[in-house]
Amino acid sequence: MTTRFKRLATAFEPFMLLMGIVGPLATLPQLFKLFFSHSEHALGLSLTTWVLYALLAALWAVYGFVHKNPPIWVGNSLGFLMDMAMVIGIFWHTGGTF
Repeated sequence: MTTRFKRLATAFEPFMLLMGIVGPLATLPQLFKLFFSHSEHALGLSLTTWVLYALLAALWAVYGFVHKNPPIWVGNSLGFLMDMAMVIGIFWHTGGTF
């Protein structure tokens, strides 16, 4: 890797850390609808999908932590929390339909 490329990659890290935080926050409107305004539509959500999203986010978070890469582990840890909140909400309102 060239020195110029390394400097560019290093400069890009804080932006990607921010994106790792902002990205999972995109789930907040869905969580709001699930818990507060449209909980009757929980049957239309896939528990299987959100469990898989949570599992994948957890694996990526561990990978990022092992490789000491904050944009990966921070964003995916937050994503895992958001995904698990969806899993809990779907389970709560549907009794566990997949």
